[in-house]
Amino acid sequence: VHLVESGGGSVQAGRSLRLSCVASGYTGSLNCMGWFRQVPGKERETVAYIYTHSKSTYYADSVKGRFTISLGNLKTTVHLQMDSMKPDDSAVYYCVADRNTCNSGSPYWGQGTQVTVSA
Repeated sequence: VHLVESGGGSVQAGRSLRLSCVASGYTGSLNCMGWFRQVPGKERETVAYIYTHSKSTYYADSVKGRFTISLGNLKTTVHLQMDSMKPDDSAVYYCVADRNTCNSGSPYWGQGTQVTVSA
């Protein structure tokens, strides 16, 4: 499975960004797709993930009510709509996919896309 992210960039606080991730390869077995983020010197942390069959979602407390995760029609694309962004949201965002639940040990990762939010 190969994951490619797009949509990162720089925005001012309070504005929005939308990240997308396209999965290719043997995607039929995937059960979860999502997003993690990491800043230098800190561990990679969960942002949000979605189960591809049930559409159930999980959000980190820090992004609840501001970020929305969704699947594309073919379930091989995942989007992260980020609204009301804060400087603390600045990080490298990584797309993740798993045959079970998305976690830091998941086998499939994108290359990462930088998101910078200025005050």
